[in-house]
Amino acid sequence: MALTLYVDTARWRAHQQQVLQQFPGLVPVCKGNGYGFGHERLADEATRLGADLLAVGTTYEAARIKDFFGGDLLVLTPFRHGEEPVPLPDRAIRSVSSVQGLGGLAGARVVVEVMSSMKRHGVTPEELPMLASAIENVRLEGFAIHLPLDRTDGTDAVDEVIGWMDRLRTARLPLHTMFVSHLKADELHRLQAQFPQTRFRARIGTRLWLGDHDATEYRGSVLDVTRVAKGDRFGYRQQKAASDGYLVVVAGGTSHGVGLESPKALHGVMPRAKGVARAGLATVNRNLSPYVWGGKQRWFAEPPHMQVSILFVPSDAPEPKVGEELVAHLRHTTTQFDRLVDR
Repeated sequence: MALTLYVDTARWRAHQQQVLQQFPGLVPVCKGNGYGFGHERLADEATRLGADLLAVGTTYEAARIKDFFGGDLLVLTPFRHGEEPVPLPDRAIRSVSSVQGLGGLAGARVVVEVMSSMKRHGVTPEELPMLASAIENVRLEGFAIHLPLDRTDGTDAVDEVIGWMDRLRTARLPLHTMFVSHLKADELHRLQAQFPQTRFRARIGTRLWLGDHDATEYRGSVLDVTRVAKGDRFGYRQQKAASDGYLVVVAGGTSHGVGLESPKALHGVMPRAKGVARAGLATVNRNLSPYVWGGKQRWFAEPPHMQVSILFVPSDAPEPKVGEELVAHLRHTTTQFDRLVDR
């Protein structure tokens, strides 16, 4: 009895090939929990794609993935002086976001990140005069720019990249490779046409692994079903059942990421109103679970436990049976499955 991730493997891989065709030379990203699939699985998929470079989040991830992927590894988190040293092979490439950072990586392979409108980290235009001498002591693999997902001010992503290309060219810095994130295929092609001497490489994770939502599905096994009447007490906190129905124990709890949710950016009146409504219900212990039964998303009977969740299914719905599976709408990047099944 488990929380299972089912993968329509043929469909999933067909989507990967479509993305690869749209973004020639793309760099697959495997970070965090491996987008819900795990590092080992994504390293294998990247190899199947013929990728020569795999981007990872941290040096610790690189140390784990190096045994599963034989190509180069690009560490996306920038180097910082004083960080814990992690033994990595020469095929590891470090990101650097400051001139000072380059000073601590003599002889290393590096990608220099420039400051984008994200304003997260990166070399600023004012630092460019110092960059030419700083890169003499490293093996420069290229520059990189990490762009925002939304542009509410109407600015153009391509224009932002062009601006940095012009600055780097004016500073007489080598522009053989530029790594980019969050560009559309047509935007990438526009840049490649304008700068034919530069190789643009898109770093892609979510779109590559999670772009076809119907290729994957989480399901939790029903472990127990107990009939309750209105007023019956149950659970850790001995709450009362609001009506007749069933307490359904299903695989998947906080250790799997069930009940955990990343904050979302809400746009528009209706999404904000729904967010307020959900928050109001939560104050009276009414929380909607990710599990679906009888065509409806069901409510948690109480907060999820470590490895299971208890749902309340009203008596007017079909009675779940032990061994059946409930579809679960879970976020891949925060979920840990018990098993993965290819089908």
